[in-house]
Amino acid sequence: MSPATAKSPIVRAFFDRPTGSLQYVFHDPDTLRGAIVDPVWNFYPEAGAVTRESADEILRYIDKAGLTIDWVLDTHPHADHFSAGPYLAEKLGAPHGIGEKVTGVQKLWQEIYNLPADFPTDGRQWDRLFAEGDEFMVGTIPVRVMFSPGHTLASVTYVAGDAAFVHDTLMMPASGTSRADFPGGSAEDLWRSIRAILDLPAETRLYVGHDYPAPDMAPEYMATVAEHRLSNRHVKDGISREEFLSTRTARDETLKLPARMLEALQVNIRGGRLPEPEAEGKTYLKKPIGQFDPR
Repeated sequence: MSPATAKSPIVRAFFDRPTGSLQYVFHDPDTLRGAIVDPVWNFYPEAGAVTRESADEILRYIDKAGLTIDWVLDTHPHADHFSAGPYLAEKLGAPHGIGEKVTGVQKLWQEIYNLPADFPTDGRQWDRLFAEGDEFMVGTIPVRVMFSPGHTLASVTYVAGDAAFVHDTLMMPASGTSRADFPGGSAEDLWRSIRAILDLPAETRLYVGHDYPAPDMAPEYMATVAEHRLSNRHVKDGISREEFLSTRTARDETLKLPARMLEALQVNIRGGRLPEPEAEGKTYLKKPIGQFDPR
């Protein structure tokens, strides 16, 4: 589909300030059919508490706008928040999808968490595992799946008409790109993924996964392919692969691990579900000790 004829979904962003996470609902204005991307299930590590205010805000918006949701979509297993995918999928009667390489992430973290050998690592926690090039419809808007590893080994981008949900590949142009130092991450893979995204039509709207504004500022979350190619500090036109790899690697060495990472991956490799309750009926999140160096 050419840029001139690409369908244009309406996109609504929702911001979870504690984790800097962007969540999205996009829909077809002709049919009012839509999809949710990367919803947050709120977690308060200091209390060990989980709540659903972010997901419920999305539900209120969907109800007020009169939307029918066809898909709940994860771009990857997140390291900074719990996925609210199962909760919203159940509430809305929609299937829950993610990229097929999530099975590799499950196997990797099964070992890190020392989970039982019978822990399912075949992706059955989701209704659909998408492969590179898969296509589906949201109303009259075609959605294409791009395999976009680097931040994680399982990340995908959803290209919905003239909008693309690029998760943790690009940040806003002034901030550059996302980290690639998690287990299974790769700066080399991230470079290739971003170059493929920047080969989309210049007018394509790219919706990022994170922003970290000052407390009194609203987040920024969308810039076009053309804007990134002109001014993204890490990957604008003219920056070489070698320069990007040097910059990204040096930057990653300065970053602390996400505060919720060891809890979040424990939930997100389960598709956004807590571990099974133990004998007395309570659920526990357990941290591996000594697996990661302090930063």
